[in-house]
Order: sequence, then C-alpha cells, then structure tokens
Amino acid sequence: MNPRLEQLHPYPFQKLRELFAGVTPNPGLAPVNLSIGEPRHPTPQFIKDALVAGLGGLSNYPITQGSDALRESIAAWAGRRYGVKLDPTTEILPVNGSREALFAFAQACVDSSRHGRRVIISPNPFYQIYEGAALLAGARPFFLNTLPENGFRMDWSKVPEDLWEQVNMVYVCSPGNPTGKVMSLDDWKELFDLSDRHGFVIAADECYSEIYFPLPNPLPLAGEGAKVMPKPIEGLPPLGALTASQQLGRGFRNLIVFNSLSKRSNVPGLRSGMVAGDAALMKAFLLYRTYHGSAMSPVVQAASIAAWNDEAHVTENRRQYAEKFAAVMPLLKDVLSFDAPDAAFYLWARVPGGDDAAFARGLYETQHVTVLPGSYLARDAAGVNPGRGFVRIALVDNLDACVEAARRIVRFVGEAA
Repeated sequence: MNPRLEQLHPYPFQKLRELFAGVTPNPGLAPVNLSIGEPRHPTPQFIKDALVAGLGGLSNYPITQGSDALRESIAAWAGRRYGVKLDPTTEILPVNGSREALFAFAQACVDSSRHGRRVIISPNPFYQIYEGAALLAGARPFFLNTLPENGFRMDWSKVPEDLWEQVNMVYVCSPGNPTGKVMSLDDWKELFDLSDRHGFVIAADECYSEIYFPLPNPLPLAGEGAKVMPKPIEGLPPLGALTASQQLGRGFRNLIVFNSLSKRSNVPGLRSGMVAGDAALMKAFLLYRTYHGSAMSPVVQAASIAAWNDEAHVTENRRQYAEKFAAVMPLLKDVLSFDAPDAAFYLWARVPGGDDAAFARGLYETQHVTVLPGSYLARDAAGVNPGRGFVRIALVDNLDACVEAARRIVRFVGEAA
C-alpha cells in the first residue's frame, strides 16, 4: 500500500464518534445534529424532474469534459454571478463535487520529484481534504493560522520568505469554512501578487459562495399602521476569485476556482460541481481526469444544467439561512462568543472554559445536540491549535430545530456555570 496513507489523520467525524463513545444522550430529547455541513433544505422539485427526465443517459458512456450544454450553462452562470466571460471549451470542467476535484487537482498539480516544488499552503482551521490531497500528492502542508485577532485572514507575512520558492499551490476558502470569512479585493490582490512573483497555483474553494445574507432594510413599514415589513434587500454576493482577478486586470493566470451545487441547490447527493480558470492548467487537469475516470454521469449532467440555469431556488435557500441566523444568534450571544459570519452557514463560536471537546461531549450527553469541536478542524501550527476553544455550529436543519438547539445550548451553559 502507498506508505503516504499512514500520514493521514482520522477524519473529524471519526474523531467525533470516538469522543461520544460510551455516552448515552438524554433520551427525553430529540436529537439535533449541527456538526456536519450537510444541507438539509429540500431538493427543488424541478431538479428531481430533470434527473428523472435524463435517465435515458444511463445508456451512454459520459465524456470527461462533460457535454457542451453543461459547460455552457456553467459559463452562463459564471457570467451572471461573477461578471466574467469564460470559454466553455477551455476554461470550464464539470466535476463530481468540489471535494473530489479539490483532492484530484493536487495530484495533477504537484511536482513531487526530488527537486520539485513540494509545499502546499492551507488555511488553519481548514477543510481536511486539503491536507489529505497534499500528503498523497507527495507534498508537505504548511498551515497558516487564521485567528480572531487578525479577523480570520490568512496572514502571508507569517510564511517564511525562503519557503515561497518551494510552494506549489495555495488553497484558499472564501467564504471560509469554518469561519465564514470572505476575502476582500485587497486580500486577493496580495495573494495574486505573491503568485505572480513566485509562480505558485491558487486553488480557490468557493463552495459556500451562494450562501450570504440580506442587507438590513432601511425602509419603514409599508403604510400607516401596516403590519408587514417590506421584503428584505438581497445582500451583495461575496467577491469571488474570478471577479477579483478580472478587476485587477491579470486574467486567470495560475488560478483555478472550485464550486459546487451541493450547498447552492441543496443536492449534496448529486455530487456535482465545476472548476474554472487558467486554460493551461485546465488542459492538464482534463488529461489527468481522463485517466482518473471521473466523468460525470449524463443523468447528473441533466439535473445539473437545470440547477445552474435557475436562481429563484437559490434566493429562497438564502432566505431560509438568513431566517435561521436571525433567530439563533440573539439566543446565543450571551452564552457563546462569536461574530456574525460574512457568509456560509456556520457559526464559529468560542466556548466557555476553552475546552471545545468537553463542551461538545457534555452538550451531546445532556442536551442531545451535536456540534463539532474546532480543534478537530485544525492542526498545531506556530505553537497553537487555532481551532481549540471553538465549536462549529452548522445551521443546516430546519428553523425550529436550530432554534430548539440554541435554547438547549443556552440551558447547557447555564447549568454548567
């Protein structure tokens, strides 16, 4: 077996199962699981209908590049969303979910030869696929802590100057998992300048890009004595890497962006996403994927086209998340320390006492609510584990369940005080 497999850490949810081993949760309370970032809003019916209508595609082998219709639908969405013009033939590939592609891209990108560039930079805390992809590609991860004192930004000054020439690739996640931090144009410019100077590739994970929140509505009630507030004003979408790169006049050089329908369209089981960016990198990645055997099923392609072409269901999805954050944050603000996220569906909250694992175990045992210890999402780096003392709360369940979970957290903290 590949000896690099021995370098892989247990996945966070395996560690969570081990943490809960031997614990019997309160049998009088229904379980509420807010630990995993799995969307639980219903899948829109029109996507299901498109999936069924596409079943005839089961009789065909798919091509790795995907159909022209799918790539054109992704290009059209990117034009609407990011204001960029992508070539569907050379700058877009459909993938079987962003997780698969984030892993596979490192295998295609890293020069693991003795004298090759063999360092991959990752935010810390991070999505664990980044680490596994680096290790199995023969690279060495370098973890860059994102901390509250610097607004959860990646501080590039913390990278040793002599390391840059060894850096093959940098993973960034915006909106961030678990912090919800969105990179600004100045953040992107700093990273692009470093990439242009040192020649590394940027892998931008944007799978939470469509979950953002409405702006406060400054309008008064509609008419004297009116009972109904006007509809909230749709918020500004997070700045994406493609938009930033275009605004800065640099094109898509050494940039690959990953996105997914899972969160956007509530179809995590569809396993459908896309990558877009630098045509030269995409050409090499397509060659890798042709041998890897990762073509998307024609049936999934049919449903994906329907999803990428519609925005109404995405707007409704955002409305539901905004409603949950508006209900939950006021309940938790006096017992947990957190900032409202810029985007995504997580609360990254500091817990009383600072022991995130003990907090999660006690909450599960007494209140039957599951959250994820932040230390499970991070590695020790620069003398600290930046996830220690935090928990990630995924507001993925329905409104009533999330509110009930928040009330139980308040009760748990109060009883433990």
